[in-house]
Amino acid sequence: MTNYLTALPLCAALAIFAPLAAFSQTATPETTEETAPAPADAAPSSAETSTESLLSLGEDVNEVGQPYTRDVNEAWEMRCIRAEEGEEPCQMYQMMDDGQGAPVAEISLFRLPEGGQAVAGATIIVPLETSLTAQLTISIDGDKARRYPFAFCNPVGCYVRLGLTAADVASFKRGNEAVITIVPALAPDQQVALPLSLKGFTASFDAVSILDQ
Repeated sequence: MTNYLTALPLCAALAIFAPLAAFSQTATPETTEETAPAPADAAPSSAETSTESLLSLGEDVNEVGQPYTRDVNEAWEMRCIRAEEGEEPCQMYQMMDDGQGAPVAEISLFRLPEGGQAVAGATIIVPLETSLTAQLTISIDGDKARRYPFAFCNPVGCYVRLGLTAADVASFKRGNEAVITIVPALAPDQQVALPLSLKGFTASFDAVSILDQ
């Protein structure tokens, strides 16, 4: 199949310069007493001006509502949504890999308004064919693990929605590394441990947005 990236410029060039080619092939009548040469300051012909009408000057892209990475604090990205005006909503984000660079899971974390038992929330996405009954566990620096249930799965993966208390957030701020453990559905006797770096957690958490309820 023809590569459109190389075919497109050729087609565009032919389309743009076709009027000029047609204009250059038009026979020019010899100058006679009845046909005088056009003055130097004469207006351009319609064939010449039509070439410009085929050219696009472009337009600004409206990026409102599009996600982007605004900042990086060591292991954590600050991912925000572009807003037309006012404060942009931002969440902490980190991708977890298998130790060889292949992405396996991801976490997004945000703060919650004051007054509730949970001061922050997080969404963790793991691969499909993860054992849902085994649930997901998180431990920090080898301390006792906490278990969280899966909320749902879709074609992207399986989701855990967890709430973090003030004590949980304090543990994340003090820690060096958390370990998220899942169990493959096809190998229920095995565990997959995914390291989650806590470097830069404090600076990122203090700058993250509060998600309105």
